[in-house]
Amino acid sequence: MTECKSRNLPRFGSLDELVKFFETHDLGEYWTDMPEAHFEVDIKRKTHLFALDTELANTLTEIAKNREISSETLINAWLKEKIQEQI
Repeated sequence: MTECKSRNLPRFGSLDELVKFFETHDLGEYWTDMPEAHFEVDIKRKTHLFALDTELANTLTEIAKNREISSETLINAWLKEKIQEQI
């Protein structure tokens, strides 16, 4: 079994240079030079998925495009309206 030999990570003047470099190089060869990342994830919004009939989804998408809004925005607005009618 061969060991992964770590190489020194070159310095980059921009993020684009870094991306281009790793398009042709193996990240594993530079793993020990990578800085440790610390971050927290705080998810407050939940996404709920619902199945839609294909024809209905296509129609909704077309209407949303015509209004220059996302399908999600259109669906949420229409559902809020319908719910308000029921209250």
